[in-house]
Amino acid sequence: MKTFVFDIGETLVRDDRYWGSWADWLGTPRHTLSALVGAVTAQGLDNSEALKLVKPGIDISAEYAAREAAGRGEYLDETDLYEDVRPTLAKLRDLGMRVVVAGNQTVRAGELLRALDLPADLVATSEEWGCAKPSAEFFVRVLEASGAPARDTVYVGDHPANDTFPASRAGLRTAHIRRGPWGHLWGTDGQVRTTADWVIQSLTELTAIAGK
Repeated sequence: MKTFVFDIGETLVRDDRYWGSWADWLGTPRHTLSALVGAVTAQGLDNSEALKLVKPGIDISAEYAAREAAGRGEYLDETDLYEDVRPTLAKLRDLGMRVVVAGNQTVRAGELLRALDLPADLVATSEEWGCAKPSAEFFVRVLEASGAPARDTVYVGDHPANDTFPASRAGLRTAHIRRGPWGHLWGTDGQVRTTADWVIQSLTELTAIAGK
């Protein structure tokens, strides 16, 4: 392996703050919105559909802008990272691997992640690239960022439809991480286990994969 590319939400960063802040903004219990996010995702829908269930007719872009204007917009700090993120990314770089962070996130999320100064060679988001997972275009950009052949690039993520399956179709190696609601929901799925090169419980397992 030469390059490891990481999804963001529920791979590197907990989504608790993100969805909790949306629930507070919309005036709904956090548990209600969290349950709805899981429900729509299990149905194969985009998780933003949960916001439309809470507030029918919502203009998500307008609400996002209103939150930012009110000083209640997106925010990330060190506490949002899973505990194995920094040590694993640093170890991979020590092993000579290129480390890239690329997921479906906003421009603002990219700015916040870069401000955390992660041990990564590149941090990019779908909004910055102008294309999102699971599109083939996104994984073309991933390979451009990788700088290595697809067979030497591992995409790490928790969501089969956005991460494991499209990355595999693009020829990349894949690691499905069993954490967060989607990682656990599909972690034992037969198609996931057949498609993914590795199913892992922690990012720390990637250091062994780096030598293969």
